[in-house]
Amino acid sequence: MTAIKDNNELNKLLRHTSSKSIIAIEDIDCSIHLSGQREKKKVEDDDEQQHVDENDPLKDKRMKLTMSGLLNSIDGIWSACGGEKIIVFTTNHVEKLDPALIRRGRMDKHIEMSYCGFEAFKVFAKNYLRLHSHGLFGKIGGLLDETKMIPSDVADYLMPKSDRDSIVLD
Repeated sequence: MTAIKDNNELNKLLRHTSSKSIIAIEDIDCSIHLSGQREKKKVEDDDEQQHVDENDPLKDKRMKLTMSGLLNSIDGIWSACGGEKIIVFTTNHVEKLDPALIRRGRMDKHIEMSYCGFEAFKVFAKNYLRLHSHGLFGKIGGLLDETKMIPSDVADYLMPKSDRDSIVLD
C-alpha cells in the first residue's frame, strides 16, 4: 500500500484485478492514516481530488491514499465482481482499525492468528515431518505454553532441517 500514491491509483488497481483473485494487504494499520478524521474529511478530500491542478504546489498533499478512498475502492469491487474476489487484510493492532473497515459486509471473517499451541504444533509436525507422535511431544507442548511462539516461527524451525530428532529437540 505504501507504493500506491493516491485513491485513484488504488481504485484502478483493485478494479483491474482478475476475477477469482485473492488480494492481500499486509499491515493495514501501518499503510494509511486510520484516525477518526475520515468522517469530517471525506467530502473535502473527494472534492479536492476531482479539482487538482497538476502545477499546484499543494497537489501532493491532496493526492493521497485515505481511509475513505480505501473504503470506496473496496465497495466498488464488491459491487462489480459478484463476490469473486477475496481481500485479506493483516494487522497487529485491530483496535487501531476504523470500525467502518472492519464491519460486516467489508470484513466478514475476523481470524486471530495467536500463539502456536500444541495442537497446531502437531499439525505442523505431521505436515512438515510426517510425524504423528514422538516421545518429546509432551515436553514440546509445555515449552510452547512457556515461550509463546507464533506459528510462523514454529514452521520456520521445522522446515529447513532434515533430521527428525534434531528438529524436535531444537
